[in-house]
Amino acid sequence: MNDLAVRRQQLLRGLRGREHGLTPPRLVATGRLRRMVGLTLEADGCQAPIGARCTISVCGATAVEAEVVGFAGDSLYLMPTGDLHGITPDAVVTPHEGVYEARVGEGLLGRILDGAAEPLDGRGPLQTEQRMPLLGQAVNPLARAPIRTPLNVGVRAINALLTVGRGQRMGLFAGSGVGKSVLLGMMTRYTDADVVVVGLIGERGREVKEFIDDILGPEGLKRAVVVAAPADASPVMRLHGAMQATAIAEYFRDQGQQVLLLLDSLTRFAQAQREIGLSIGEPPTTKGYPPSVFAKLPRLVERAGNGVEGGGSITAFYTVLVEGDDQTEPIADAARAILDGHVVLTRHLAEAGHYPAIDIEQSVSRAMINITGETHRALAQRFKQLYGDYEQNRDLISVGAYQRGSDPRVDEAMEYRDRLNDFLRQDFRRSETLDHSIAELQALFEQ
Repeated sequence: MNDLAVRRQQLLRGLRGREHGLTPPRLVATGRLRRMVGLTLEADGCQAPIGARCTISVCGATAVEAEVVGFAGDSLYLMPTGDLHGITPDAVVTPHEGVYEARVGEGLLGRILDGAAEPLDGRGPLQTEQRMPLLGQAVNPLARAPIRTPLNVGVRAINALLTVGRGQRMGLFAGSGVGKSVLLGMMTRYTDADVVVVGLIGERGREVKEFIDDILGPEGLKRAVVVAAPADASPVMRLHGAMQATAIAEYFRDQGQQVLLLLDSLTRFAQAQREIGLSIGEPPTTKGYPPSVFAKLPRLVERAGNGVEGGGSITAFYTVLVEGDDQTEPIADAARAILDGHVVLTRHLAEAGHYPAIDIEQSVSRAMINITGETHRALAQRFKQLYGDYEQNRDLISVGAYQRGSDPRVDEAMEYRDRLNDFLRQDFRRSETLDHSIAELQALFEQ
């Protein structure tokens, strides 16, 4: 185990605090459950810090585990991690030392876990002894290695026009049913990485098995870890699932490996925090999202990226469900501001049978300028200019109102239109390398 991993475990156990004479928060042995509103439980007679684990038991039998998510006066607000059936008034609430942890280690490869780090695949207990805090540990921004190495993701349009760098954090913005999961699956299979960590957060339970069987497959699963917290999981478990996937990715990065983190979706993570925030009385702001949502998003995203110089990296793709195809809705807007680029999928392209349905005009990779050569950038810029010139005059061209010769740039865009579209289309069963994608882009303008 390297020094960084050791320091993480020391922080988890509170050793560093004890060295400096700090006393951990006091826990009062037991309390009583007094009220339940929605999924929020209110207990009094006990004390525990935010994030602490508690068990709620009836007649001496442990019924459910819960997390402390807030307090008011002498009352604690708890959010359960499991089913609440059987809980009664005056149930005993027992706080526990420590915080929620992620189980990490090489034994996770090829395994499928739930949000509580329990195996779902029926292959026996996890062979891991190491633990890391779910919240992770912030990396000094000056200690991070810069993004300088381009990464092959197997998708021609992204490789050539939205080049991604190793350690970059990208968003996949799309409405429902426009091919977001298919594109994510392509990148899962074709991206160059030592380890793939997949977080399926708040999505349909049916998609979990389909993703593992149809997208990862037996070979892909050997180098992957899947954390699944589907839509029917509690809000706390959905949050923990995303944090767990990120903590696992951090562990492998700290071992010097190149990690691909896929989180589907960031929107469901935000919605889980919205449920918790509103339940404990946070004031709703834009579209009902409380302030805590916009505080937690950057804390999660900032944990990905490059490690220290010469170490590993986490290249992360976060899917963002754009409600009503509104690219300015609150979560999409917040995610766009904290990510290193975004790939936008649009419904009109999907409905026209154009896959992947990437809208090149609205998409951008903010690291591309630092990881590509001048010739490559010039070709990509010319492609986007021609594509944009056609789109801006699409209505005039489609009704026959545009006369050839009126604008040389539009004439050239019309000439290249079919070739541009052919370049952007790609069968989901076919992979395109980075070098081949750039070569095809250059050949497109040499015809």
